Formats: sequence, C-alpha cells, structure tokens
Amino acid sequence: MNKSRILILVHKDLVPPDSIEGYAEDKYWEWKTEYDVISTLRDEGHDVMTLGVEENLNDIRQALREFKPHITFNLLEEFHGSSLYDHHIASFLELSRVKYTGCNPRGLMLCHDKGLSKKILAYHKVNVPHFHVFPRGRKIQIPKKLRFPLMVKSLIEDGSYGISQASIVHTEDKCRERIEYLHEQLETPAIAEEYIDGREIYTCISGNQRLTTYPLVELVFKKLREGAPRIATYRVKWDWKYQEAQGIDTIIATDLPPVLVEKINRLAKRIYRTLGLSGYARLDFRITDEEKIYFLEANPNPDIAYGEELSVATEAAGMQYRDLLYRVIQLGRQYRPGSTA
Repeated sequence: MNKSRILILVHKDLVPPDSIEGYAEDKYWEWKTEYDVISTLRDEGHDVMTLGVEENLNDIRQALREFKPHITFNLLEEFHGSSLYDHHIASFLELSRVKYTGCNPRGLMLCHDKGLSKKILAYHKVNVPHFHVFPRGRKIQIPKKLRFPLMVKSLIEDGSYGISQASIVHTEDKCRERIEYLHEQLETPAIAEEYIDGREIYTCISGNQRLTTYPLVELVFKKLREGAPRIATYRVKWDWKYQEAQGIDTIIATDLPPVLVEKINRLAKRIYRTLGLSGYARLDFRITDEEKIYFLEANPNPDIAYGEELSVATEAAGMQYRDLLYRVIQLGRQYRPGSTA
C-alpha cells in the first residue's frame, strides 16, 4: 500500500499515548483499539493525524481542510455523548466528499435500532427470536406471545452496554423491573427477546458489493458457574480480569459441520446486503443443539483491535493485522454512496 495521509477520528477521551510502555493491561484497554490502529499505520510509514472529537464538527472540517487526508479512518462510536449520532459522522464525511472507512450512514442507522433491523430481516424470512420493543414514557405491558426466559437489553446501545446476568428474566415482574432499569438508568428504550440457549457464533464480513466472510468465531465460557446463561455481558466483553477468571475467550469454531458453516456464511451475506452494510461488520448468531440458526444482531464497524473477534477471524484466514487495516482502507477508498445494493 502506498504511503498515505490518514486522518483518524477518535473520541477525545480515547486519544492514546505514543507508547503503552509502563501501562498495565487494565489501564489501556479503553483506548487499545485506537492505539492498535494508530501505531500499526504509523509503523507502516503512513502520515497519521489523530483527531479527538466530542461535539464539534468544525474540528473535523478544519482537519480535512488543512491535513487533506487521502482517507479518514473513522473510529468514532458516538458524538455529543450519544451513540445514536455515529451515523451522522459518516453522513458528514459523505457530504464533505471525502473517503472514509467503515459502514455507510444508512447501514449504521438501521443496525442501531435492533427492533427495526429484526423487523426488516423477519420480513425477509430470516429466523430471529420473538421480540417486543418497549419505548420510554409508555406503560409497560408484556405481550403474552413472548415465552420466558427473555433477554432484556437496550434497543440502541452496543458493546453489551447495560447487559448483565440480570438481563435474563424468567417472570413478568423481573422483566418489567429490568425494562424500568434501562428506561431510568440508561435512559434508552428496551427490547425483550426470547432467550435462545445455544452456542454464540460470530460471522465477520468485509466488503461493499463483493463480500468476503472469514472463519467463524465462537464466544466460549470455560469456567462459568453451572446454570449461568452464556451471554456476552458487559463484563464478559470488557473486563479482562473477569474473562480470565471465568475462562472466557473468542476462538475459531472448528467443530461445526461444513454444511452448517456454509449455511451460516450464506445467511450472513444475505443479512449484510439486506441491511445495506458496507466496509466491515460482525453478525451475531445463536446455534441450537438442533443446529437451528437464530440471528441476534448486526454490528457494523465492530471492534477492530488486535485480538478481538474481527482480527481473530481474519488472522485465521491468513491475514496479518496490518493487512486487515489495509483491507478496511481499500474498501473505504472504493466505496461509492448508494452503491451497496
């Protein structure tokens, strides 16, 4: 890859230092993604400018005008304190007629609303758990059609924010209690969906029109207490000490029948296209003992840190970490608004 000027957009609180030397693992995990991307691209000889952003679009506009990047590497997951605004950053970059990495605005918007994306996919005959959305400010009524246990989580947040073992509920009272918690403490609408017991499998995909899938990744729990639901809680996702204590890891799922693997990958590509995604994404599935596939949610612009699901999958396909970043940059350069269908 030719040496390029690369503007990297990050949250202002996640601008990493030049080196992690002297930092304990529990001190740098918050900005590990940013560090991995920035340090790798700099080590490859690119001219990298890191811009910390919180709520001022003029900062981005000025950086684009003065730095004149060949491409903008978009690592922003929120703007003005809201994760719902991430698609507006992509929209701003498109309106500015600059190349950027990751998913387009429409795909980001659709995937942020877990209920809407499930409705679209259910219409297209994709198997999803039965679910119901609970907006804030309305009386909570649990539909009789929902079968317990239920998984209750934020309708719009990602990164397992707000998910704990208490998110699995077995009664209407507990369901209502958890919904109220999400409404009041996280200030988000909630979605309750039937809990599917099974293996948690991730399909990582890259591409705009032509799509590439990578070896399937599985979230495994080696030491979890008997009877505890195997779900990706916030601690499972982000607390490395808890991961170590509970034997939680992401590994390549090598024991699935080839026919099932092919079926999952074909379904993942269909979902990716149906939701109008571009760049790169991780699609989350549950596979039951009877090999029934349930789609859980789509994650455009998933964590791209070294050692996370996307890099684990691409490394298993023979790609070095720098090659993953180059692939993401190449797709950003090739993307044309409105060309993902």
